[in-house]
Amino acid sequence: MTGAPSETTAQTEILARVDNGIGILTLNRPKAINSLNQTMVDAMTDALKAWEHDDGVRTVLLDGAGERGLCAGGDIVAIYHSARGDGSEARKFWFDEYRLNEMIGRHPKPYVALMDGIVMGGGVGVSAHGNVRVVTDKTKMAMPEVGIGFIPDVGSTFLLPRAPGHLGLHVALTGAPISGSDAIVLGFADHFVPHHELGAFTQAVIDHDVETAVAKHAIEPPPSKLAAQQDWIDYCYAGATVLDILAGLRDHGSGESADAANIIEGRSPIALTVTLEAFRRARELNTLEEVLVQEYRVSCASLRSHDLVEGIRAQLIDKDRNPTWSPVSLTALTPADVEAYFAPAEPDLTFEGERSA
Repeated sequence: MTGAPSETTAQTEILARVDNGIGILTLNRPKAINSLNQTMVDAMTDALKAWEHDDGVRTVLLDGAGERGLCAGGDIVAIYHSARGDGSEARKFWFDEYRLNEMIGRHPKPYVALMDGIVMGGGVGVSAHGNVRVVTDKTKMAMPEVGIGFIPDVGSTFLLPRAPGHLGLHVALTGAPISGSDAIVLGFADHFVPHHELGAFTQAVIDHDVETAVAKHAIEPPPSKLAAQQDWIDYCYAGATVLDILAGLRDHGSGESADAANIIEGRSPIALTVTLEAFRRARELNTLEEVLVQEYRVSCASLRSHDLVEGIRAQLIDKDRNPTWSPVSLTALTPADVEAYFAPAEPDLTFEGERSA
């Protein structure tokens, strides 16, 4: 066993150990489906920095404690309380979390993410930017942010707009869960390993290497239900505005399109519209870093909005599932409302120091 991270984070919310040259990071809040908090982001960052230059570590592997999933996202209740105050804790969390996402995306060693069970929000950020991303028959992935008045983040607006056709936009505007097979089609994952073989897969990585583990345990994924719907999704989501997209979904007349329209109509109007605009701007950006800077600005703007606090209240605090959005409708939005989300943050997200760390 090598490296300081295993000594400083053992028995805490991040477990870090090195086994035969494999640096293993385990998200360790199983009762919260391993939801990320500031302590966990800091511990992962410290471990990855140490292992980046440690010749005793040849590969990094990420998994989650418990049976429910890798990670259900960020600690949304903590974001809620920060947003009701001065927002400083939330801004610091996102600043550090997005820098961690970028660090994962450029890590010089193989980064194996076991995306088993629930993988949502921040869980996508610590897994989908790795270079060996494994899903299973138990994977249930989602970016459900618009349902709480937030906008997809953690680098998802780098990946989703680059998915085939308009599949990524459908996933973002509905927040609907997707399977492991769907995740591969979207570009969020690479390999499909049956859930019951994950332990053997991990042991093969430890005993041999990533290539051997993949060759022995990865299988052809089942057909993607999402990909099978691409024809109507591409047609309906080609609209210029969210209102146009809704009209396309209603006009299509299928059960799937009607279900999507019903879901979208219950989401935050400003979050939906900013998400669509963020997609379009992200397509013109070339790097994950650039997209994360845009996402940080959008996230910080969300702290000043009515809908983030209201959405979290309705879903997780009072749990009445009946948010009152403001502006109340898509037609009540102005271009200035949307543009305000893309203004530079003070201070803005930077990656200075990360390259030399």
